[in-house]
Amino acid sequence: MKPFTVLVPLLLVPTALAGGAEVPAPTPTPAITYHPSGGTLPFSDAVEVDNTLYLSGKIGTGADGKLVAGGVKAETRQVLDNIEASLKRYGYTRAQLVKCTVMLTDMQDFATMNEVYGAWMVRPYPARSTLGVSGLALGASVEIECIAAK
Repeated sequence: MKPFTVLVPLLLVPTALAGGAEVPAPTPTPAITYHPSGGTLPFSDAVEVDNTLYLSGKIGTGADGKLVAGGVKAETRQVLDNIEASLKRYGYTRAQLVKCTVMLTDMQDFATMNEVYGAWMVRPYPARSTLGVSGLALGASVEIECIAAK
């Protein structure tokens, strides 16, 4: 017997046993785009999977790369400005945010961060988690990472 002849009946048996169900089409591979951070650190600024953008965490650094002065209120404003700049760079808006994770080095700063965050965020608000952490890069008080979808 030829191998092809032997394989055809074996391939038809599972279909026959399943009531003649067709084999599903393969799932398309998502389009993934990595947006480099532009620095020397080993992470991307953002990764886009089809129409979903995953932003790396942002801290309150200004154009000079240093934390802005003024504590958690000023840092939160700068973090949100940095998020907005990244969203715009990749063709998204804050209205397309679906999930944010906030990290605070002092949970006593929650109300102050939340006041700035709430004034900046667009309704309907994205899902959000807020975590207390023991430290952040550059001694930041707040870091926020987000996911946006088109």
